[in-house]
Amino acid sequence: MKFSAIPALAGILAAAALGLTGCKKDPDTTPAKTGEFTLHLENVVGPAPLDLGAATYRNANGDAFTVTTFKYYLSNVTLRKADNSAYLVPDSYFLVDQANPDSQDLKMTGVPVGDYTGIGFTVGVDSARTKAGNFTGVLNATNGMYWDMNGPEFINLKLEGRSPQSPSTGLVFHIAGYRHATTNTIRTVILPFPAANLLVRADHSPEIHTQADVLKLFTGPNPISFATVYNTMGGPNSVKVADNLAAGLFSVEHIHAN
Repeated sequence: MKFSAIPALAGILAAAALGLTGCKKDPDTTPAKTGEFTLHLENVVGPAPLDLGAATYRNANGDAFTVTTFKYYLSNVTLRKADNSAYLVPDSYFLVDQANPDSQDLKMTGVPVGDYTGIGFTVGVDSARTKAGNFTGVLNATNGMYWDMNGPEFINLKLEGRSPQSPSTGLVFHIAGYRHATTNTIRTVILPFPAANLLVRADHSPEIHTQADVLKLFTGPNPISFATVYNTMGGPNSVKVADNLAAGLFSVEHIHAN
């Protein structure tokens, strides 16, 4: 009796194919490692902590003043690496309010592990988010940082207080506006870490200790005298304060628990 080699060979090839299929490496489904960190904001006036309504300070012009309200938006938080790559923290919108200590600790989760050399953020609410509407949480109008006089708009930074040098004795700095290039007060701040990188790891939570110095609002490229600039709600004087803000309001002091 003759036997055909073809069916036998086909069986061998089929078995080999099954063996290769069974040994095929499964795709790597291990989730990327992530960690978290906290951006802590300490509001100060020169070397002193900001004390709402209780302490009297002096700006570089020698004007005495007290502060009763100080709050601002930080958004679009971005971590930067030495190779110039960056990670944007999704949906990062925060309202820092001196009257609410809990608002001064901004916790970021789900951050890719890595060594980061600096941090950046927007002071204010970017125009794209403003135009999108549906304002809830820290963007809710009840937070006292929202205008709707000529369409939706946010106050990026608000400082209120008193000064004997002010003609009205009051201080009102509502730094707002984005609709026109000449009156846009949204600013981006980029801060390198001065001494050590931020080490984001899965097993610990470092803290970036950052200061916001109120005095810097009134110094820099546009020195402010309360005798002439004491009530600004958008417009050219708010742009001057926004430029001062970008020039030096924020600084990184140190990083905890790296």
